[in-house]
Amino acid sequence: MSHAVESPSVEEHAKARIINDAPHYRSVPVALRYEPGRDPDAVRCVFPSGIEWAFRRELLETGLRAPARRGPVSVWPCGRAQVIVEFHSPGGVAVIQFDTRPLVRFLRRTYAEVAAPATRV
Repeated sequence: MSHAVESPSVEEHAKARIINDAPHYRSVPVALRYEPGRDPDAVRCVFPSGIEWAFRRELLETGLRAPARRGPVSVWPCGRAQVIVEFHSPGGVAVIQFDTRPLVRFLRRTYAEVAAPATRV
């Protein structure tokens, strides 16, 4: 009898504000995912529409403290309690604002998951 070993993963839910020219912002739920079995260097932002952006976990961590960019994704602090994530694609630019706390909590959980031994069966 064989047992499949499930890859560790972390998922955190956060509210994000889509920044645009409208006078009122729109808040959407975003799933933050980390799946080291899939890609140990990447984190994913999954939006309700099914759109998913993957980028380096290191970029998110650096962007919490200072402006950072890698390829089509930029991250920078916005005041003391918020972070901006900007996604560029051929279809345009999406600018998303997050509260910092859920992102920090998510990153801590990703590092804790990697440090824990993979003994799941």
